[in-house]
Amino acid sequence: MLDRAFPSPRLSAEEHDVLDRLQVVLDEQVEPAAAEHDARGRYPTSSIAALRPTGITSASLPRDLGGIAASHRLTLEAQVRMAVADSSVAQIFRVHEDSVRELHVTADPGLRTRLGELLATERKVIGLAAAENGRRVDSPMTTLAHRRDDGSYVLDGTKIYTTGAAGSDLIAVAAFDPVAGATDPLAGIKTFLVPPDAPGVRIAYDWDALGQRATESGTITFTAVEVEPALGGLLATGLMPHSGPRFQAGFAAELVGLGIAALRGAAPFVRDRSRPWPSAETERASGDPTVRALAGELTADLVAAYTAVVATGDLLDAFEAGQIDRTQLAVPIYAAKATASRAAVRATSEIFALMGTRSARRELGFDRFWRNARTLSLHDPVAWKHVEIGRHVLEGWEPEPGLYQ
Repeated sequence: MLDRAFPSPRLSAEEHDVLDRLQVVLDEQVEPAAAEHDARGRYPTSSIAALRPTGITSASLPRDLGGIAASHRLTLEAQVRMAVADSSVAQIFRVHEDSVRELHVTADPGLRTRLGELLATERKVIGLAAAENGRRVDSPMTTLAHRRDDGSYVLDGTKIYTTGAAGSDLIAVAAFDPVAGATDPLAGIKTFLVPPDAPGVRIAYDWDALGQRATESGTITFTAVEVEPALGGLLATGLMPHSGPRFQAGFAAELVGLGIAALRGAAPFVRDRSRPWPSAETERASGDPTVRALAGELTADLVAAYTAVVATGDLLDAFEAGQIDRTQLAVPIYAAKATASRAAVRATSEIFALMGTRSARRELGFDRFWRNARTLSLHDPVAWKHVEIGRHVLEGWEPEPGLYQ
């Protein structure tokens, strides 16, 4: 990435093999299709299909289920590199990856075995349908799950921001079981796996956003959708204590990748097509000291953000091993998310200052990086990450488990 400006990843030999296979696919299949997928604004079917044989989609499963028990460092590194190639693909992978890491832990033994078959053998990819269009972000969930006597469930409700669900093999649907949640609302939150072509599932295909256009994160309605007993009500209940921080770490990885992608795209343009300013007294824009300084500054910020992001992978593994408490995990991840957001939005904007007026032509498509970074950065506002870090430093506040903390 950007020649040798970024440190090499510290991974096991087995993890490096997966990463090497992934990188070939990203270079040869995913990145060449990224601009077209962005312009079309629909699910990147060919790119997601290309990921499956690399092993990355099942790498985090334990060995007894067919995975390699991959570290969080590997999957965050993978998300950075995917975002360099196509940030929509990276975001689709992240919701799949988060689901994989959660579901095999919360499933009962029978379903756990079935998950291994679905993910490692059949190479299924999971999309997400969790967010709803309430007046507040934390409004009570209105998608309901009613349990039948035979153990099956029926789902009814509407979801927004359904990243990756439209083209997935299975949709992870969060719903509220009013019986289970009668006395404890958290106990009523369950996750169900539903095929996108199941009767009663209606995908609106209405995603038309500024950026992350190929994530297909539009509206899905579930009307009397029957969930078979083998897949219903046996999955996640409530939230794992580190769901929120891991969610944040993934966003940070995608943002870093976008910043790197922008600079990778800008560098050859500066060398070959930009015109130097007369005061620089140089024949090539890449020889202008102000251009060099800006490129170096943007790169330094991204290297710092990248280092912080991949280090959070070790913290996630340490938390799962019981070696650190939740605050020791969450606050550094907040810092990584804030740093990555700032570095990515700036880099994707300032590449135009590096390249000059010629780079602003619509047909060149350099705006894609900024549109994607700006869109991703809106999720879980960075201002609140700063507030939460400051509250911890000044008052010793410890964040409670939650989707955004």
